[in-house]
Amino acid sequence: MVNDLRGNSSIPASIRLRSVLPKLSDSERRVALWMLDNSDSAIRQSMSAIAQATDVSDTTVLRMCRTAGFEGFTDLKLAMAQEPRIVQAEMSSEPQTSDLQAASRLFRAIGQALTDTLGVLDEKTLAAAIDLMAGAKHILVGGVGGSGIVAQAFYQRCIRLGLRCDAPVDSQLQIMHAALTGPGDLAVAISYSGITSDPVLVLQEAKARGASTLCITGNSSSPLARLADVVLVSVSHEQGSEPMAAQIAQMTLVDALYAVFAARNAERVQLTEERMVKAILPKSI
Repeated sequence: MVNDLRGNSSIPASIRLRSVLPKLSDSERRVALWMLDNSDSAIRQSMSAIAQATDVSDTTVLRMCRTAGFEGFTDLKLAMAQEPRIVQAEMSSEPQTSDLQAASRLFRAIGQALTDTLGVLDEKTLAAAIDLMAGAKHILVGGVGGSGIVAQAFYQRCIRLGLRCDAPVDSQLQIMHAALTGPGDLAVAISYSGITSDPVLVLQEAKARGASTLCITGNSSSPLARLADVVLVSVSHEQGSEPMAAQIAQMTLVDALYAVFAARNAERVQLTEERMVKAILPKSI
């Protein structure tokens, strides 16, 4: 089931806003995304100013606030103003005095990223991603940098599930493979920012060829997300350890896809793994 974060004041306002994005109308979503992208400015603006900036009515702004579980616009602004203390206080309230404290900060950042990612995970979206994987004749996975490591993990999980999959490490090869996709294929791109050019080009090319598209990103309003038929959002706050936390949140989404697919297709996956074990067993002797 999906965690409904609305009305839970212990959850940062940005997470609560992201959790309701799939439920909002286009105009309400535009307001929410603007406030997420301009949080420092949003807490100093009037409702009318934000309505004007997003080309909607004051009523639309108020409706978005209430849909997200806030009593009104002022309640949302107060929550956003308090968010840096909620999100960062545990990370920075104590000076770093030991190696263990440095390690603890990383553990807390990762734990927060996983909790927040689960909070924005929508059951219908997860099911749609599994359906795309199950129905694909061939899967292409692309990602660069830290997300490239996640792409390789996605590839390995697909192989263990018995799915035909490729995940070239070279970014140009990823785009070349995308040019060979077609209807019935699935292209998956992974990028936390959602603005890195190579993953965007992979989905752009695959979509033009008629393939289905899926992305894992931390930015649901990014160019990458706009190209994807299904978007899985990973959440990580901007901290010194954010790149590691973001990567682990992405990796956990990949493992969630693996676990759900395996549960849906238990007999098939078991037979596949048995065949693989028999194939590699001689190498372990």
